[in-house]
Amino acid sequence: MNDYVCKDIIANIVATPYHVYYNRYIKKGDQNTMGVEIERKFKVKELPSDLENYKYHVIEQGYLNITPAIRVRREDDNYYMTYKSKKAPVDSNDDHIGQTEYNLPLDQESYEHLIKKADGNVIRKKRYLIPIENDLTIELDVFGAPFEGTVIAEVEFPSEEAAKAYKPADWFGEDVTGDIRYSNAHMSGQNL
Repeated sequence: MNDYVCKDIIANIVATPYHVYYNRYIKKGDQNTMGVEIERKFKVKELPSDLENYKYHVIEQGYLNITPAIRVRREDDNYYMTYKSKKAPVDSNDDHIGQTEYNLPLDQESYEHLIKKADGNVIRKKRYLIPIENDLTIELDVFGAPFEGTVIAEVEFPSEEAAKAYKPADWFGEDVTGDIRYSNAHMSGQNL
């Protein structure tokens, strides 16, 4: 894949109006391509003692851009590019926690080409999937080098109301939802 093709893919993701993606993907139910990500993020006081009993993914990702976030990711043997931007508030009192997310599948060759162009640190982590009540899942990210020792838990929700009503697990620490320091995009740009 050459640089011009990469730029065209990114330009298409960024430039396509929301209603076009809605009509193509959301209305048809293809949640893997576009949607609103509503999540809360927490530090972790202690790891669950039975962690190795849960399914997990091995993830490597790099950022081609930070704001808006344009990321390429390998998750096990799957490859894709993601564009994320903050959801626009409805009014000045809107304290939303969601963000718009577009996903574009990649093949291994395209991923390997693009990851070399990533700015800053490449993020490596093992993501454990821990099922909890109400069909929710804790995504527990245990980071590898250069962020070894960092552990963050995320929970994705079907609505902002569900996210705001969620009572964190006992082993969770501080709620760092919205704290840029715990964003993978921000971590990728840190000077280590």
